[in-house]
Amino acid sequence: MITLPLTRRRFGQALGALTVAFSLTPPVCAATGAGLPGSLAGNRMLDAWLRINSDGTVTVCTGKVELGQGILTALEQIAADELDIAPERIKLISGDTAQTPDEGFTSGSQSIEYGGTALRYACAEARDILLKLAAKKLGTAYDKLTIADGTITAADGTITAQGGQKTTYWKLAAEVDLHREASAGVPPKPPEQHRLVGKSRPRIDIPAKVTGGAAYVQDIRLPGMLFGRISRPPSYRAELVSFDEERVRKLPGIAAVVRDGRFLGVVAQREEQAIAGRDEISRAATWRETPSLPPPDDIYAYLTSLPTEDHLISSKGGDAPPAAHLSLAAKHTRPYTAHASIGPSCAIAQFADGQLTIWTHSQGVFPLRRDLAKALDMDEVKIRCIHAQGSGCYGHNGADDVALDAALLARASNGRPVKVQWMRDDEFGWEPYGPAMSVELRASLDEAGMVIDWTHDVWTNTHTTRPQKDGCNLLAAWHLAQPKLPGKPEIIPQPAGGGDRNAIPLYDFPRQRVTHRFIPQMPIRVSALRALGAYANIFAIETFMDDLAKAAKTDSIEFRIRHLSDPRAIAVIKAAATYSGWQSDMPAGTGKGRGFGFAKYKNLSAYLAVVVDVEVDRQTGRVRVTRATAAIDAGQVINPNGLVNQTEGGIIQAVSWTLKEQVRFTSEHITSRDWSRYPIITFPEVPEIRVTVLDRPNERSLGAGEAAQGPTAAAIGNAIAHGTGIRLRDLPLMPDRLKGAFG
Repeated sequence: MITLPLTRRRFGQALGALTVAFSLTPPVCAATGAGLPGSLAGNRMLDAWLRINSDGTVTVCTGKVELGQGILTALEQIAADELDIAPERIKLISGDTAQTPDEGFTSGSQSIEYGGTALRYACAEARDILLKLAAKKLGTAYDKLTIADGTITAADGTITAQGGQKTTYWKLAAEVDLHREASAGVPPKPPEQHRLVGKSRPRIDIPAKVTGGAAYVQDIRLPGMLFGRISRPPSYRAELVSFDEERVRKLPGIAAVVRDGRFLGVVAQREEQAIAGRDEISRAATWRETPSLPPPDDIYAYLTSLPTEDHLISSKGGDAPPAAHLSLAAKHTRPYTAHASIGPSCAIAQFADGQLTIWTHSQGVFPLRRDLAKALDMDEVKIRCIHAQGSGCYGHNGADDVALDAALLARASNGRPVKVQWMRDDEFGWEPYGPAMSVELRASLDEAGMVIDWTHDVWTNTHTTRPQKDGCNLLAAWHLAQPKLPGKPEIIPQPAGGGDRNAIPLYDFPRQRVTHRFIPQMPIRVSALRALGAYANIFAIETFMDDLAKAAKTDSIEFRIRHLSDPRAIAVIKAAATYSGWQSDMPAGTGKGRGFGFAKYKNLSAYLAVVVDVEVDRQTGRVRVTRATAAIDAGQVINPNGLVNQTEGGIIQAVSWTLKEQVRFTSEHITSRDWSRYPIITFPEVPEIRVTVLDRPNERSLGAGEAAQGPTAAAIGNAIAHGTGIRLRDLPLMPDRLKGAFG
């Protein structure tokens, strides 16, 4: 089980003999770090990344956290390879504001690209420092030394001037000072020298999860721990009229009742008592409600009627459109979508000696710490956030919010730790959703069937309201008697983009205009959900490419290749086609369909192409995805099995989003508050999935965790159109329009 925080004395003892003064930041006079690779640019001290311990181990620190994507296993492989040690020697510390570098959020499929790159260079430089010291100690040349599992040996086997031919990292630890700025001047190992990178390795986070061990934040048990629950207002703008606090205090086991403005919570000795207290709060509180949500019947018309900030993000080919042989136009929509984490959000907080410690499954412990300091009017240095795994959400769900909930309850609990877990209706009703989006496309073909003009307009809110520098983006902070207001909605700039992520087509069109019509006003709370705007933009682009291929009387895969010059894009498309046994003359309109989708995530990260097979029931219109066959190019692959796992998971999630998921609401309330009103894919509905990996060990690693969502959605829609002759453009692709409408 996870224990209480280390004291300063114990923390210093735990560091071993390697560093005299450990610090995550360089001296004030240090350089800016510009030009350093990956996350080294913001975390320049070598001892922020690793420490060599005298007990035969290496402590490796990372600001990236495990979300079920297998990142810690991959980082362990990278470090072990660069240091020439067994992975079992590594003690991995992840996402701890007292011990790890600040790498912002674990998001955007950037953990390997940024965190892995930084760790690779830091370990390579540390290895070089150790070898130079060993050469001096052994009285031999640097290039005469070899390393095997931390043991350094003179390669010729001769007795050195000092009388020995071997030493170890552990013997040298006390004399090596890694409290220095990284130079990134030592090149990491070339691929041919890797022993672990590029090979599948069992995930280090899996055993506890499948054996009932202490794997999640919900599993943490601390001495004297209390349990808390929150009772939220019934709707966004509900006003608290009255609250009979004594009614709740009289319940068995109640340790504290907390009221601060519209924030109501209860602390109890046992969890079931906290749940009973929450239920009693709902009966003891009287609220005044007013309609505050947008019209549910036509949310897209409402959103597109709101004021926008228009940003032309891509333009080429001049102002006058060329003469067209054929033109098409279409509108595609995506609803509000929940993260739908199987396990509701949870956190533990403890106030002791003026310090606040939070155990959290936040994707960004350092940004969370900043917002907690704002909400609680505390000095940031007095708050420590420690990552503990939670149910994977891949985006901004309630993980940060529940941390503040726990802190507010712990402040009233006399130094005892308090665990707060949201209930299912908390999660569905109050988390920030993936934003609704509307995408309008227009394109023209010439007589040869080539696209000569392309226009893409996307209407969307922000795709991030995570904790940030401005404002306070934690839910409970808005409900306090002295509320802390949220920050201004942000646009994530290109080339990564947010709502306009992947709106710029990878295809080669001679004339194109892509406009991001950003909607600052948020009628419903929204933030980051896996792939951000790429899901809707790729769905729209790849759906429309199929329409254009049909108009050009060309096979859809051949049509795409004709509009591509990127050889890696072409290679991954051909691999998916070959692996799936793609046939351009497969019979259409039979109820069984096959569709294709492709994208390069963010136009910066992994290439993914997928072929999907579906069966559509003629009577009910129900769509069943029977098989998905994908090919992915993520550059150099660290853990092939991990990459396949991520791709499979992304495909499954995309099937669920595309066929089932949609947040429903009235003018007053979110009504999708449980699994019956927000269904997700079930185990029997999971398709057969096959993934082939195009490993490119001499290329840089590309982010892959969010590559599958958009292409899979488009492939499903294209397969439905092929099998039924009916084109669906509004996500999710519901069966009512297919029922009895084909064949």
